[in-house]
Amino acid sequence: MTRIDVRFAALKAEGRKAFVAYIMGGDPDHDRSLALMQGLPAAGVDVIELGLPFTDPMADGPTIQRAGQRALEGGQTLALTLAMVRAFRAGDDATPIVLMGYYNPIYSMGVERFVAEATSAGVDGLIIVDLPPEEDAELCLPARAAGMNFIRLATPTTDDRRLPTVLRNTSGFVYYVSITGITGAGAADAGAVAPEVARIKAATDLPVIVGFGIATPEAARAVASVADGCVVGSAIVAKIGSGAPVAEVLGFVADLAAGAHSA
Repeated sequence: MTRIDVRFAALKAEGRKAFVAYIMGGDPDHDRSLALMQGLPAAGVDVIELGLPFTDPMADGPTIQRAGQRALEGGQTLALTLAMVRAFRAGDDATPIVLMGYYNPIYSMGVERFVAEATSAGVDGLIIVDLPPEEDAELCLPARAAGMNFIRLATPTTDDRRLPTVLRNTSGFVYYVSITGITGAGAADAGAVAPEVARIKAATDLPVIVGFGIATPEAARAVASVADGCVVGSAIVAKIGSGAPVAEVLGFVADLAAGAHSA
């Protein structure tokens, strides 16, 4: 079992919903990004999604695009992002870490090297949004063989014919994208999300976590109430991008986490 599996089993036993927080590795700079990451568990975050900065983030809206640019301009690389995970693990060996991003940086590093370094650093799972199930041999299967979860996205356009393919080789949890479009582009509607979550849960025993379009504690509570938990990314990244101090960002995260946990 990975840390992700252990964490979701514990949440289920406690009857609690999960709160997942996304930050971009290296944003606004390496040191503050690491400080934010290290503060997330105490703010109530159950799973950390750490973004891999990339020049062409096709699934992301302007807020996360700008975060990636800030990180890249500050010199952040895939190797430095893995170094962040190592530094985090020096003080926290329990909180699950999922790397979220695109395949190009991993391909450039080399899959074998990446998988070895990621597992050694303490990465628990991957969300690589531009690798469909038809390409599982590229990264999904090597990552799973090394003990990492490979987490897949399901969307409002994932119909019943496509869903079994999406779920194949998926582990850890299923990430349901609540809206059609890019990150930060709309608001999640718990009423619309609920039947889709139920449809996915009828096809898998994995937890279903909902992301995209969640920006307030109230929205986190509403969405978490119809799923196994929720993800907030753009709202947190926007707070970071505003220049807010680390403590202020973590206070904002704590409010979001409290909303999700109250579901």
